[in-house]
Amino acid sequence: MGNKTTLEEYEASLDTSKSTSDTPDFKDTVTSRMGAKLLRISLAFIVLLIFAGIAWSYASILALVLGLIFALLAFLSAHVILEWERAVVLRFGKLSRVRGPGLFFTIPLVEYVTAIVDLRLRSTVFKAERVLTSDLVPVNVDAVLFWLVWDAKKACAEIKNFEKSVFWISQTTLRDVIGGMSIAQMSTRRIQLDKEVKAILENKMRDWGITAVSVEIRDIEIPLELQDAMSVEAQAEREYNARVILAEVEKEISEMFVDAARTYKEEEGAMQLRAMSFVSNSVKDKGGLVVVPSALSDAFDGLSKITKG
Repeated sequence: MGNKTTLEEYEASLDTSKSTSDTPDFKDTVTSRMGAKLLRISLAFIVLLIFAGIAWSYASILALVLGLIFALLAFLSAHVILEWERAVVLRFGKLSRVRGPGLFFTIPLVEYVTAIVDLRLRSTVFKAERVLTSDLVPVNVDAVLFWLVWDAKKACAEIKNFEKSVFWISQTTLRDVIGGMSIAQMSTRRIQLDKEVKAILENKMRDWGITAVSVEIRDIEIPLELQDAMSVEAQAEREYNARVILAEVEKEISEMFVDAARTYKEEEGAMQLRAMSFVSNSVKDKGGLVVVPSALSDAFDGLSKITKG
């Protein structure tokens, strides 16, 4: 089924091909946790200052030592979680709770934050290289998966590295779906391919606390020699459709002519009316003298008799 690309190798290939890629050079909007860290440090520093003041007032080294201990405990127990984050807390190695956003405290040396999970929408670029379709055509497909974590507890407890797992399961699912489609179906059912991959990923990642928001196929690359053959086939099909349409139109026109001839034959005044219309149209725009042949004059006489009758 072709060579598989690891996540690190694929990201490296993206970095080396930035200059030749048609992808715009976006600047990431990076959110910082520096404020949360400074708050913890400030809290520990305030505790240390209080005990340092006590030690200065009473000339007590014990108060200074206690100040250092309580400052360290304050730093270890205080946690600030941002609006889009959730913290997974363990107690003696056992999953205790999920907290956030905001300020919360843990029991030092008993509880600790094992992971901080970002709940915002993420995007993972993945591709399937030289995958055989159902009609044995090797294709390269690039796609983007938009996903998010909706349950931080499951994402940390059920799977070791959910970001890498999302990449691998997206790539293997895309390869499986492509293997069940022909090259013609891939070209004409691109939206259906997106929906099918998304539905499978949702079903597989539900137990991880992760949901697939959407899957977008960016590019489908087929061999160059097959592109020429498909172009010739498409051109021949369009020419065939044009000839069929032309034949259907000619058939309808001929049937209309046959109906008109039958009407002229069955209705005595129909031919006379057509003759009068012909004469009228010939002199309508420019005018002039009309020389009426004897046969056409007889037609007018016959029409007048029919009208009077």
